[in-house]
Amino acid sequence: MLGSTVFFALMALTIRLASKTLHTYEIAFFRNFFGLLALLPLLHRSGMAVLRTKQLPRYLLRSAIGVVSMLCGFWAIGHLPLAQAISLSYSTPLFVTIAAAIFLHEQVRLRRWTAVIVGFIGVLVIVRPGSASFTLGSLVALSAAVLSGIVAIQIKQLSRVDSADTIVLYTYLFWVPISLVPALFVWQWPQGMAWLWAVGAGILGTGGQLLWTRALKLGDVSALTPISFMQLPIVATAGWLLFGEEISHWTLIGAGIIFAANAYIAHREAQLARRAATTAPVEAAKPGE
Repeated sequence: MLGSTVFFALMALTIRLASKTLHTYEIAFFRNFFGLLALLPLLHRSGMAVLRTKQLPRYLLRSAIGVVSMLCGFWAIGHLPLAQAISLSYSTPLFVTIAAAIFLHEQVRLRRWTAVIVGFIGVLVIVRPGSASFTLGSLVALSAAVLSGIVAIQIKQLSRVDSADTIVLYTYLFWVPISLVPALFVWQWPQGMAWLWAVGAGILGTGGQLLWTRALKLGDVSALTPISFMQLPIVATAGWLLFGEEISHWTLIGAGIIFAANAYIAHREAQLARRAATTAPVEAAKPGE
């Protein structure tokens, strides 16, 4: 998880560096294109069996929403202070909890709803609507988080039938052509170091995803979630050193509140998962069932 966090932090830096000469729509396309190239060894290892699925329409919808989320998130990284953009991206688990209750009909009890509300207070602390520092760019970053939450629910639905490798591969196969469409309207060929940043975004993003998936397979979500927040001090420090960005105390306070809310939500979900795993064999052994 720490490796994944470092990869995603470095990807955010390459996006910001690339955005100096490239439109963020183009950066999103190159991130997906080079990410797909990095995944080709997966196809070689697993063979054509990894392409078998009966859920192509769902993949298309998931990928379309994912690209819009990516465009919003990349725009935020390219135009907002890095620490603020990353802090607002951490509100995604709050929206996942809401979406799970709406679309998956998962039972969310009072304590988790309270954590969600607390998390949104942290978001308001960062955005501060009505203040002089409020910008529409903050809403773009929040839009990325909302759409990422919906995508997370769609991945959960897809994983009931398909393997993780199939989900990742089809995601990239759809992402590349979909993200090319908006990129064509602002297209200009990268020059010099921009190629390095574009290629780096694709490789780092794919590497981060693979490490993140592996981490969740090996460890407890409640233990791993706090590690992922190491991304914030990394990008905040880099933003200060490389771009002279001041770290707002409002951003730090809001990020801390969001972190606490997410850590509690992850802890409760892990508790419920362990409880379900413990009681399932007992319930299955009940007479007459």
